[in-house]
Amino acid sequence: MRNFGNRVRFKYTGIKLQTFRGIGTDIVQEFGFDPLLLDFFKKLIISFLIGILIGIEREYRSQEHAIFAGVRTFAITCITGMLSSFAALSAGPELMYITALFFAAIASIITYSKIFLFQRIGVTSPISLFLTFLLGVFVGYDYCLFAIVCAILLTFLLMGKQPMHQFVENLSREELLNAMQFLVVAFILYPVIPDTKFFGLINLKSGLMIVVLVSLVSFSSYVLLKKFGASKGLSYSGTLGGFVNSEATTGALAGLSKKSEEMADPVLRGLLLCNTAMLVRNLLVAFIVDPSGQTTFLMLPPQFAVILLSILIVLKRGKQFSLTESEGLSIQSPFSLGPAFKFGLAFTLILIVGNTANQVAGTAGIYATSIGALVSSSGVIVSVALLAVNGSISYTTAANTAVLASLISTLNKVLLTKISGSEKLFSLVKIRFVLLAFTGLIALILWSYHLNGL
Repeated sequence: MRNFGNRVRFKYTGIKLQTFRGIGTDIVQEFGFDPLLLDFFKKLIISFLIGILIGIEREYRSQEHAIFAGVRTFAITCITGMLSSFAALSAGPELMYITALFFAAIASIITYSKIFLFQRIGVTSPISLFLTFLLGVFVGYDYCLFAIVCAILLTFLLMGKQPMHQFVENLSREELLNAMQFLVVAFILYPVIPDTKFFGLINLKSGLMIVVLVSLVSFSSYVLLKKFGASKGLSYSGTLGGFVNSEATTGALAGLSKKSEEMADPVLRGLLLCNTAMLVRNLLVAFIVDPSGQTTFLMLPPQFAVILLSILIVLKRGKQFSLTESEGLSIQSPFSLGPAFKFGLAFTLILIVGNTANQVAGTAGIYATSIGALVSSSGVIVSVALLAVNGSISYTTAANTAVLASLISTLNKVLLTKISGSEKLFSLVKIRFVLLAFTGLIALILWSYHLNGL
């Protein structure tokens, strides 16, 4: 009887050893393969490839300075770790302890040599060498997937030395403090919050996780702004700024239009791309809260219509403008606790109001919560998507409300431009952003009619 896909265990020297997944016992018996030998070759190949992967990166680093270990050393180290743990399954753990002490001593010698003999600061290479040995041990104990994932992550960390150093050097003390505070929230506060619903409505643990994930989406764009600078151009800054905070970006760009009349057109282009990025971000936010993709799918057609029209307007108005360093965007880090908890509070209040409105006024009450987009369109989307996931409202209602929130946020850019921008910019924005919102509304009505007709 075939046994494909199951883990076959064989007794060897009194100990059960794990062998190939996906190889049936009938194949082993038919061809006379030794199951222990098959298991050994599988682990040998995996440990060899892991060592090669890490070693290639170290060998490439030799172009910058002399290295203590390259491709061969890392490959041998990983294979040695696999052999020691593999043998420990039958001979006991003593051999693995001896090899672990040996590589710990090697790592210590390399560290001493680098610092005191070669006058170079850094312990990355010896730590990487010892970690490669541990990955081989993981392979020997049949944790192959864990070892492969860790090897890929280690290689990316080693390759990212220069970009990560540059990013850290550009961080201000306040931004570093914000990041530390955010990590405290994500990794200390989150685990201790009870996994229960309060008032039968909101699970604070899942709510906090949503805040963390949404902030990470914004932070990825913030990293790009910090790395490449906010003075690359209005289009560039507007797009990335829209992912971080579209309202703050709109205010910053609109303020630039007061410097001269000629800046109105390029600022308009930046605002259009900022709003487009906000629409794309809202689709991502909906998918984070509802991984099934139902809310995102139902939001997609009307929002895509607005995105497409925005791109067409941008292409038509082709004026470019590069910012000077003094004109660069000043946007607060999404890892600051202020914006993070402001978003969390906004979506919590909208969630409570939405649930109450649904009980009192039904679907119309839910639609009314879209006005909360004046504060945070992401907060509205998270709230209604969460209500849909919990079964309180339909996915269609959640998606329609989310689209309305995006359209209200689009119209809000007109108000922000009136407050912060020049009269010429306001006249340009007023016509085009109202057209965008109207197009989105028509597309939403037609899409709803299509869904109801199905």
